[in-house]
Amino acid sequence: MAYRMSFNWLKDYMPRSLYGRAALILILPIITLQLGISIVFIQRHFERVTEQMTASVVLDLEFLLAGVNNAADLAMTGVVDETIAGPLELTMTLPARDMPAESFRRWYDFSGRVVERTLRASIDGIGPVILPDDRRVELWFDTDHGPMTVEFLRRRVSAPNPHQLLVWMVFLSVLMTVIAYIYLRNQLRPIKRLAAASTEYGRGRVVPYHPAGANEVRAAGHAFLDMRNRIERQTQTRTMMLAGVSHDLRTPLTRLRLGLGMLEGEDVEPLVKDVDDMQHLLDGFLDFARGDAEGEAELVDPIALAHTVLADAARLGQAVTAGDLTGDGEVALRPMAIRRAVENLIGNGLRYGAEARLSVVVTPKAVVFCVEDDGPGIPADQHENAVRPFTRLDPARNQDLGSGVGLGLAIVEDIARAHGGVLRLGESEDLGGLKAEIVLGR
Repeated sequence: MAYRMSFNWLKDYMPRSLYGRAALILILPIITLQLGISIVFIQRHFERVTEQMTASVVLDLEFLLAGVNNAADLAMTGVVDETIAGPLELTMTLPARDMPAESFRRWYDFSGRVVERTLRASIDGIGPVILPDDRRVELWFDTDHGPMTVEFLRRRVSAPNPHQLLVWMVFLSVLMTVIAYIYLRNQLRPIKRLAAASTEYGRGRVVPYHPAGANEVRAAGHAFLDMRNRIERQTQTRTMMLAGVSHDLRTPLTRLRLGLGMLEGEDVEPLVKDVDDMQHLLDGFLDFARGDAEGEAELVDPIALAHTVLADAARLGQAVTAGDLTGDGEVALRPMAIRRAVENLIGNGLRYGAEARLSVVVTPKAVVFCVEDDGPGIPADQHENAVRPFTRLDPARNQDLGSGVGLGLAIVEDIARAHGGVLRLGESEDLGGLKAEIVLGR
């Protein structure tokens, strides 16, 4: 079995946003290139240059050291200083005092490390090597006439200002990264606009969008517009069909109810009830089929909408109380659809229980409409089936309490999805019945 290396662990460290990943694609090659050039070129090139320059100075130092050791006495070393050290631009001090115990250089002086290594490999008996700065080099020797120091300019053993290459590399890298980021941002902007238009349409809002960018992005944008136009045409067609169905079916039912009202007898009342049930079933089918076709999204205060629903319930004598009504701010909603969804939840709660409670919480990121009741509730394993159209949950909610086709929660979920939200079902902690929450993002 072939071994396949897994890189799934890298996903936890990768940027999540498109800009972050694009920046990583830009920066990672640049850093790799800089490290490669620094190691291959700077280290090897400047190291070899420093070795060659130091080797040339070694010849001068060996010549000077031989002259000093061959001098008859200390006085004759002065002649060596004048005839050898001076022309070679070497500053000689003999005898020298206070010889340091060890060499010295700055920790970041990498070329100084090469200088010291080359000097010790080429000259026997060399003492401490002092590299205090970028201007001079101080060497100590043990000669036949005592300790001697030799000073010369640092530029004779190492290339001046080797950091300039690094500065130019960093400057040009930053400049090219900025240019590439500006160009890439212009390429990513159409993708973000397409994502924003898709998100808004998923929440039931149609925002202006014009395809732009590369050919692939334009193709995706035109495909999105075609899809949105087809959905809008289907919605308009469904709305027109519903208007016709509503008119064609309600009129015969009205005539039938009026005709039954003119009759007398005990058998008339069941027939009238059947007509009312048919009207109720028709309203349910139309509400479900209408979906998000009614109304346009507009800025609505959810708290004010909740107060309106509570006031209407109180006028009808319904046992609906107010729960937590917290938060402020307006949200883009279809007020008629949201109100119908909330009233549907309240109606279901009062149908299967004696009391219902409406709560609304508005946060910077979401709006939650919550309706709780004291009815029998719905088991957790039946929540998924409860929101399916035409589903009747006999064990959980007594279906004998009136006519129904199992569309109540399906209508609410359809409205929630049309707003880019979800319908969550649970159990009320204090009332003990069903807890239905419409969660909408802002």
